[in-house]
Amino acid sequence: MTSTAFDVRRVGGRIGAEILGVDLSAELDTALVAELNTALLEHKALFFRGRHLRDEDQLRFASLFGELTAAHPTVPSVEGQPQILPVDGGEGIRANRWHTDVTFVRTPPKASTLRGLVVPPYGGDTLIANTAAAYADLPEPLREFADRLWAVHTNTHDYAEPKTEAAAEHRRVFTSRKWETAHPVVRVHPESGERGLFIGGFAQRIVGLGAEESRDVLRILQAYVTRPENIVRWSWEPGDLVLFDNRSTQHYAPDDYGDLPRRLHRVTVAGDVPVGVDGGRSRIVEGDAASHYTPAPAAA
Repeated sequence: MTSTAFDVRRVGGRIGAEILGVDLSAELDTALVAELNTALLEHKALFFRGRHLRDEDQLRFASLFGELTAAHPTVPSVEGQPQILPVDGGEGIRANRWHTDVTFVRTPPKASTLRGLVVPPYGGDTLIANTAAAYADLPEPLREFADRLWAVHTNTHDYAEPKTEAAAEHRRVFTSRKWETAHPVVRVHPESGERGLFIGGFAQRIVGLGAEESRDVLRILQAYVTRPENIVRWSWEPGDLVLFDNRSTQHYAPDDYGDLPRRLHRVTVAGDVPVGVDGGRSRIVEGDAASHYTPAPAAA
């Protein structure tokens, strides 16, 4: 096959681009996939409007970027699809917190794909932030300080009180196994070499600091991630697909659509062990290597 040309239309000044002219339901050749990966490294998040893919199309597309994980370490997958996580905003189960996916394990995903199935007529957007741009924004003394820090990430952090029984049950399932992992606060991207802030909602404390000092340091660094200039906002339409680099982004889904339905499917690409500025690699504090999660066997 020959590579199909595609157009890149920037969506945000520092992050995000819409990709036009690629048929995601078709087989894509290696040259085209390499071009898409280059675009992903540059723009951090790629948007494909109105593609209306099937589950098998999403799985095939995501697998072009690496081996796939299971749906989630604890949360059940879509029935019969062990690599697809249902992201359902019903009954108060909302991911309205800045985070990078599954950083509580030693090998968080390399990339995530989200596919819009049911989206509300208003609200329900996804915000994605460029953590490499956030790091570059740091004043030099703060950057040098951050380069030396490590943070412990856990799936049992201090959640807000659930508003519904369904949300409470979701939390029980989410925390049914506990992981704590120490990651470098500044991660060196394994492909681009860029440095980025590797924190987010699962990061709960700074190694060597107390709880209060940890909160203050994480709050200061997180404020650079969520600067408006570092964020792109995607307004979903049914059939949209989003691909983002989980190594250099955080994302957030505002809880602003009331009791309207919102359902996405998520497929994640297996990642490697994060590496810090000094060459140190992430280490398990509590729990296991989550080998049941990454990588995952293909569906039968």
